[in-house]
Amino acid sequence: MISPRSRTAPLSSVPAAVLAAVLALGSTAAAADTPAPGADTPEPPASTEPLVPGVVGGGRSEYPMDTPDQVLPPLRTEGDVPVPVPEEVVDELVEYLPRSVVGAACSAQAGTYQRQVERLLKLKVDGRQSAADCKAIKAFQTKEKIKPANGYAGPVTWARAELLAARKNLDPGRRCPAKKYAVACVDLDRQLMWVRKDKKVTYGVVNIRSGRAGYATRTGWHTVYWRHKDHWSSIYDTPMPFSQFFSGGQAFHAVYGQIATPTGSRGCVNLGYGNARKLWDVLRKGDRVYIWGKRPGS
Repeated sequence: MISPRSRTAPLSSVPAAVLAAVLALGSTAAAADTPAPGADTPEPPASTEPLVPGVVGGGRSEYPMDTPDQVLPPLRTEGDVPVPVPEEVVDELVEYLPRSVVGAACSAQAGTYQRQVERLLKLKVDGRQSAADCKAIKAFQTKEKIKPANGYAGPVTWARAELLAARKNLDPGRRCPAKKYAVACVDLDRQLMWVRKDKKVTYGVVNIRSGRAGYATRTGWHTVYWRHKDHWSSIYDTPMPFSQFFSGGQAFHAVYGQIATPTGSRGCVNLGYGNARKLWDVLRKGDRVYIWGKRPGS
């Protein structure tokens, strides 16, 4: 569903006295937010530059209209006939970077997931990029074959680090309830999911992509109520393979590109193609889904 746009009255329709009062309040607030001389310098905000794949010809940008949850399946030519790339082919891990750091040997700029990556790599968590941070992040990227390995803490680096940490400590906060029946556990904070039945994990933890700002994936308890293996979205006119719907139009389904991208889905829980195909064989109609947390930045 698409939420209606909020309607804002033009400034010309606002009474002068009210407008003056609002402007005065804004000035007061701005003054209050200004640090006093000698105060600690506030942490600089993360870059607001649009992120792009950091390797020329590698990875894929998100859909240019930013409407469907995914790009169309990649094609290759066999003779003169374009055919889909085999399902088993996994995309390279290509980090998304601001254009200003593309080509840099070691990024001096804090990444969009700087704090999260610092925490996961056991660095000093201050949200600032240092030479030591860049060296450690670059070493992690090299080890995990993330391109380019230039120390920028973007969404792909964070997602990979979060996944590896979860394989060692799946649910440190014990957020997903243990039940006698199967429960698909979806952690929006870490952008991860797994399936458990009582104490047994029946589907190992994988990265997911949930709803972006304005299209949040609904939290709480849900039930898989409809499954459609070859679903096609009539809203976005795009494929949604291995769809398993659990809340209105929100479903688990496959995407053909990278999962860790700068923005989220339109509410669905996206999985990589291979992971979605495996999940199809694990869940059944009537199985329960439990979702908690919030996608970072949403």
